Amino acid sequence: MKNQVNRDIPAEFLKEYQPFETTEIGNPIIQRSAPKVRAVTLGDDKLVNSVEEVIKKSGLKDGMTISFHHHFREGDYVFNHVMKVIKEMGFKDLTLAPSSLTNVMNDRVVECIKQGVITSITTSGMRGSLGEFVSRGGMKNPVILRSHGNRARAIEAGDIKIDVAFLGVPNADAYGNANAIYGKAVFGSLGYAKIDAQYADKVVLLTDTLVPYPNTPISIPQTQVDYVVKIDEIGDPEKIGAGATRFTKDPKELKIAQTVNQVIVNSPYFKNGFSFQTGTGGAALAVTRYLKEDMKEQNIKASFALGGITKPTVDLLNEGLVEKILDVQDFDKGAALGMAQNQNQQEIDASFYADPHNKGAVVNQLDIVILSALEIDTKFNVNVMTGSDGVLRGAIGGHQDAANAKMTIISAPIVRGRIPTVVKDVTTVITPGASVDVLVTEVGIAINPNRQDLVELFKQTKIPVFPIEELQARAEKIVGVPEPLVFTDRVVALVEYRDGTLIDVVKEIK
Repeated sequence: MKNQVNRDIPAEFLKEYQPFETTEIGNPIIQRSAPKVRAVTLGDDKLVNSVEEVIKKSGLKDGMTISFHHHFREGDYVFNHVMKVIKEMGFKDLTLAPSSLTNVMNDRVVECIKQGVITSITTSGMRGSLGEFVSRGGMKNPVILRSHGNRARAIEAGDIKIDVAFLGVPNADAYGNANAIYGKAVFGSLGYAKIDAQYADKVVLLTDTLVPYPNTPISIPQTQVDYVVKIDEIGDPEKIGAGATRFTKDPKELKIAQTVNQVIVNSPYFKNGFSFQTGTGGAALAVTRYLKEDMKEQNIKASFALGGITKPTVDLLNEGLVEKILDVQDFDKGAALGMAQNQNQQEIDASFYADPHNKGAVVNQLDIVILSALEIDTKFNVNVMTGSDGVLRGAIGGHQDAANAKMTIISAPIVRGRIPTVVKDVTTVITPGASVDVLVTEVGIAINPNRQDLVELFKQTKIPVFPIEELQARAEKIVGVPEPLVFTDRVVALVEYRDGTLIDVVKEIK
């Protein structure tokens, strides 16, 4: 059958899934799951000498689900260390449920899949050698792709039942109190790990810095932690900002960023007390720097900034242009260091950030969000997961979650090299067009016809406005019509919308 974004959903998946229908979440009544807890009493010692020993103590068995967080991004040492030991100990048929997978993890995951250690994966992102491997049919079971808010929802609902969570932390005491703002390898917010710690049956902290009890401030509390392991190094904070969170010097991306800024300052949302989030991608991140100048010039102050935080956003806080930062992850070392220096940079967990089924996520309060795209189509549907070749090479992240802001802006060039970005139909629908308001490109903007208020508003500005079909035609004129992709019938990945419905599937490349 076809769902509401006109995607074919194979009948075999309709037994366990409802097809995507709407971006409206409504007010469902949710019964949450709960972890098993083994009580710790007087005289019990949580400190364990090695990763192998803690895996034995955790009770890990074949067929269980393990989780990790990805706050270190390309600087992560914990994942490969733990998975190497798990592989050598001979475990099989595990489900891997990290908050996301970064490039430094790819080869180890492929190795574990080939040896039957990992047979199922649920994640937010997948790239590089792992994306190629899965896209070409390397896994038996389809990967499940979820946004950050949806992962929190799925854990709370029991859709993801974590048996053992392995969480790298820059410091901890021997009883399990930890944070990520002090130590040799700080990364700021523990936003994704906090959910795992709360809901996993067994929680293992790995740290390279043991501190005296009681360790404060407490991000992950002792009441949720079973074991603590001291290892030599947990990661390299200098590599948090690599890849998708780079700062651009590309003239095309800077022009897009300038236009995004013009859209913001000419919108009705740019006023004292407004709120915003920027996603990853060069242009999206550069916007913060332009926005700062207009905020100073017009004496406009934001109430809060949200989401993945960068050093330029922390600078806005320190200069008094933003009153609060709500921080679920930090995109660079500068942002990570900021949390220890300013109490108004508040750590939040992934549920607080974007879970559609809690009692009020912060994304519900967002005025403006700036997000990137690999593709956007003439229905304003956005793809951030598969490349023009159909291969998994991206991440949903908070894209679907934050796209429900009052004004959702997608920043993207109309072509990248010889690859069109504005297309008739995206390869994979990740964020439905119903939640996207404005596309900003290097030649001008397109406004979703659903937003006639913005259409009328921007007619009165100097910003060039085009029908999105015209931008798509321009892209086609520049690079021609791409050859259609050829897939087999086999599904290699399922894409959930943030409420757990099925919005699209990814098929094996032929």
